[in-house]
Amino acid sequence: MKYLKVFFIGIIFLLGLTPMSLAEDYSLQYFLSKASSKKIELSKKELAELFDQLEEVMKKAQKIRSHLMKAIQTGETDVRYQEGKFWMVKLEEDKDFIEAAIQQIKLLRERSTHLLASIKLYKNLKDLSSHFNTYNNMTFFSSWVGDLAPEMELWADPVFYKLHLLPLAHLKDPETKTSQKEKKSTPAKEKKPTSDGKKAASKEKKS
Repeated sequence: MKYLKVFFIGIIFLLGLTPMSLAEDYSLQYFLSKASSKKIELSKKELAELFDQLEEVMKKAQKIRSHLMKAIQTGETDVRYQEGKFWMVKLEEDKDFIEAAIQQIKLLRERSTHLLASIKLYKNLKDLSSHFNTYNNMTFFSSWVGDLAPEMELWADPVFYKLHLLPLAHLKDPETKTSQKEKKSTPAKEKKPTSDGKKAASKEKKS
């Protein structure tokens, strides 16, 4: 009886682990493998997870940006005054990139086919990754930035570009297609007879 109880506990434990093992890990590696596969179409679930991951990247970028600004202001880094001012300007630009990216992600959650928002988000990601890669090459910044710089670049391209922006651009905005169909379906107005037509009609009546 004791062994039977242990057996059932073991089965319950394994059943409890099964959903966890079957659950998808929507990591960067997952989306990279998706981007390199032939079938790159994302499901609604995958697209939602992609936006969640991008938002997390932006949150990490915000924290790192705050650390870098504090390090420059408090003198934790070996940066001269003029050079520090230069980097502070860059970090202020990063603030705009991050805020804009978060705003675009919000718009895309509401309407994933928003082409302009997708283009803006891609540009924000590229600009931000460019800055962070620059910071990562500086010895006095690299310890704060770490792996986020190369990861951010990969999230931008190929992940976001290949899995979302490019397919969306190929669709040429479904809303535009709908409006074009509606225009075609509206009946054409009858053309009014021209003055020449009226003259010809009057001649026929006289004859």
